[in-house]
Amino acid sequence: MQAAKRGIILMNLGSPDSTEVKDVHRYLMQFLMDKRVIDYPYLFRKVLVGGIIVPFRAGKSAEAYRTIWTKDGSPLVAITRDLQALLQPLVSEPVEIAMRYGNPSMQTAYKKLLERMPDMEEVLAIPMYPHYAMSSYETAVEWAREIHRRKKYKFRLAFIKPFYNNPAYIEALSERIRPYVEKDYDHILFSYHGIPERHLRKTDLTGKHCLASATCCENSSIAHQKCYRHQCFETTRLVAKKLGLDPHKMSISFQSRLGREQWLTPYTDFRLKEMPSEGIKNLLVLCPAFVSDCLETLEEIQIRGKESFFESGGEEFAMIPCLNVQPKWVQTLAGWIQDHKAGEKNMILED
Repeated sequence: MQAAKRGIILMNLGSPDSTEVKDVHRYLMQFLMDKRVIDYPYLFRKVLVGGIIVPFRAGKSAEAYRTIWTKDGSPLVAITRDLQALLQPLVSEPVEIAMRYGNPSMQTAYKKLLERMPDMEEVLAIPMYPHYAMSSYETAVEWAREIHRRKKYKFRLAFIKPFYNNPAYIEALSERIRPYVEKDYDHILFSYHGIPERHLRKTDLTGKHCLASATCCENSSIAHQKCYRHQCFETTRLVAKKLGLDPHKMSISFQSRLGREQWLTPYTDFRLKEMPSEGIKNLLVLCPAFVSDCLETLEEIQIRGKESFFESGGEEFAMIPCLNVQPKWVQTLAGWIQDHKAGEKNMILED
């Protein structure tokens, strides 16, 4: 049977168009008004985001973006473009990129694929999120579907599932980490993006498993299919096993919280201040919730986190880069695309 005429879209989070306050303001409004990011009723969300959060944060965020901005613009967008360029020669299908917020948009990516392949029958979208969360993977998939419905496109949609425990992903991530753990270090911190505990309960498929006990993530449950916390723990466990990490020299924390409600703990910023007093002076940090370096890794951890650690008595600090355009990661993506073309459905979420 002849394979469907198919296009590929790499879907990432996004960035402002520039470090100008007006562009950052527009980006934050789009991001924080997403009902899966701040999941309050619309009118309350509008007042909270438009009247309080964004006016207060836009200037500070613009300043933070300026500390990491490159000649190619946003690191996240530039890295995703570089990934596209390296992936394209490895697959026969046209590859485009799309951002959930900002540019290039999902609609632009669909349009570019259709210009390259007017008779396209299917799009395989790859959300660049290893773990399931309503504020990352879910919103990317639902937005892709919404644009597809709104524009009444005829082609089919398929998505790569969260790949937190996929062997090829674990291998690529482990290879990224290996050179750092082969040297002396006191501790390695797996810092994942945080989410409100409320989000975890909201996506619990059973309605009664997540956070119901201290060992909920260790006890088998269908809830784990959408449990961000369990999936973060599982990625960490598999990488630690792959690399033979000492369990006494590693831990997990969660970063980038917003507001005063309870988010997943322990908090990364607290741990970075506490660790030197615990005898941890030489620290490695990685951020496996991201596959591309961005504001949360480069500014929040590599700049502010490092500074906080040193101010608290730390002596050596290394942030392990995200997968970015690591060759094994590029090959992993190509492999998933080729597997799908061959009819493999294990990694595929189909509409």
